[in-house]
Amino acid sequence: MLDGPLDTMIKQLASLPGLGTRSARRIALHLLTRKDALMIPLSKSLRDAADAIKTCAICQTLDTADPCRICRDPARDRATICIVATVADVWAVERTGSFKGVYHVLGGVLSALDGVGPDQLTLSELVSRVQEGHAREIIIALPATVDGQSTAHVIADRLHGLPVTITRLAHGMPIGGELDYLDDGTIATALKSRARV
Repeated sequence: MLDGPLDTMIKQLASLPGLGTRSARRIALHLLTRKDALMIPLSKSLRDAADAIKTCAICQTLDTADPCRICRDPARDRATICIVATVADVWAVERTGSFKGVYHVLGGVLSALDGVGPDQLTLSELVSRVQEGHAREIIIALPATVDGQSTAHVIADRLHGLPVTITRLAHGMPIGGELDYLDDGTIATALKSRARV
């Protein structure tokens, strides 16, 4: 029924997480009926973000500067690195205000079904950071899923023999839970209750 730019727009919207074709159609219609108030400002903000946001060369998070503001912050404890799967997980931990170290974003977790192997993650960058000798503790803060646990084992194997303590978040996280969906209190408690791997 639809073709051209509108069909392309709907397909692009439908490709976003949590949206299907029906939701994408509703959003497209809403934007098109409010072009001046919503669509044009949204397209400008998307372009501005695409131009301004960079990946931090140190921790792999997103920011307007490289290195990011967390890696540049002199008050941060560079000896403690929290390993997370995604940038959303950095945001989730930061919301708690309870972690004062730095991060390393893997870019996902190992997943045979999705074709994500060790080479698709930033594991070699992590090993290089630890080999530089500034880190004393590595906190593995990955999802409590089978893929998250498999990734944690690979990290522990890669860091074996290096002078660093490896800990993981406490079991207070629900099985199958993802950091971005947990409440701030649960994340803060899990950080404080972490255990050696």
